[in-house]
Amino acid sequence: MTVLQGPLVDRDTWSPVGRCPIEKTMALLGTRSAMLIMREAYYGTTRFDDFARRVGITKAATSARLGELVEAGLLVKRPYREPGQRARDEYVLTEAGTELMPVVWAMFEWGRKHLGDTPLRLTHLGCGAPATVEVVCAQGHPVPPDELGVDLRKPAPSS
Repeated sequence: MTVLQGPLVDRDTWSPVGRCPIEKTMALLGTRSAMLIMREAYYGTTRFDDFARRVGITKAATSARLGELVEAGLLVKRPYREPGQRARDEYVLTEAGTELMPVVWAMFEWGRKHLGDTPLRLTHLGCGAPATVEVVCAQGHPVPPDELGVDLRKPAPSS
């Protein structure tokens, strides 16, 4: 169990509603299609029609989800033109989008472990060993759930 610290210990004196990073992330990515578009972006998909086909959603849903992910700064539109065709946009991961990858891979690993057998595995290309997603502290120590705390920090004053 994760340990709440400081003023967060008394759960009756505060509410995370509207301020919780999990809530905000789920508001953006809480749809099946948004997460699968991000999965496809990690696999190298950049073209609108490829996202729609690989995720299995309508063009209208693809357009809506891509627009939301661009607006959130996870993807960026980049123009391209095939010879003899009109200019179009492709969708490329931003730094923020790339930083979301551990969340997607943690879901991959959880689903692989708990929702049925699959031949898919994460591996380290450098040595071939299985790869995992885990929480580590800034000192590089693995942090098991019973050693993970949530603290309330005041934002640094802006200059």
